[in-house]
Amino acid sequence: MATRDRRRYGSELIGERGRLLPAVGLLGGLAVWWAVTALGSGIITNFAPAATFAVLAELVVSPAFYDHVFVSVYRFGIALGLCLTVGLPIGIVVGYFKAAERATTVLFQFMRMISPLAWFPIAIIVFGVGTQSAVFVMFMAGLWPIVLNTAHGIATIDDDWLTVGESLGGDTRALLRRVVVPAVVPDMLTGIRLSIGILWIILVPAEMLGVNTGLGYLILDARDRFSYAEIPAIMLVIGFIGFWLDFSVRRLHARWNWG
Repeated sequence: MATRDRRRYGSELIGERGRLLPAVGLLGGLAVWWAVTALGSGIITNFAPAATFAVLAELVVSPAFYDHVFVSVYRFGIALGLCLTVGLPIGIVVGYFKAAERATTVLFQFMRMISPLAWFPIAIIVFGVGTQSAVFVMFMAGLWPIVLNTAHGIATIDDDWLTVGESLGGDTRALLRRVVVPAVVPDMLTGIRLSIGILWIILVPAEMLGVNTGLGYLILDARDRFSYAEIPAIMLVIGFIGFWLDFSVRRLHARWNWG
């Protein structure tokens, strides 16, 4: 009994102080960052937190910086829209029709394992340098989580749901619209969340494909200008935007997850 009380007291204590743990983690990361740059020597000292935050304060009041942010978000939005437009219907077809699943499983698993970086040369040859190449590479990276999670969600639907739908006279179209799609919304959101993370990660190298705008380009430009403190400052902005994108989808997933 005493052990149980101690465990419950410990859980309550953690619960009360749990709100502070994220801040503790951030401060820990900041301390490691400071220690690495302060105790190191050579060029790494240029990436110190103090210099980074000083540059970041200048960037956030610069209108030109927001032009780059807008372009990156625009490319991300186009790539995500393409992934949703193509990935969700394919995932539904593959998950619902067994013949489609058997015909595409090997192909999709094969395509999924190809690194997005391998598509860079093809993207440049076909589309040339610019936004289209960047969006294509991001699309090839972010498509598969949506397809596979949607298909997996449909495969795990209770057969009784479909049987009841069929017994009530529902045809394939009605079953998809009224039973299948509502049942797999949480799986779709899981795939979308994974896709968003991949798209945002691939955005930076994709914007190093000869484009002259965007956050990825800005990192290369800072390196070429020897403005080393600007590089981690831009990385902080990339991480901040990515965190809120993921947080938004997590909130949607929590709202729609009835499993």
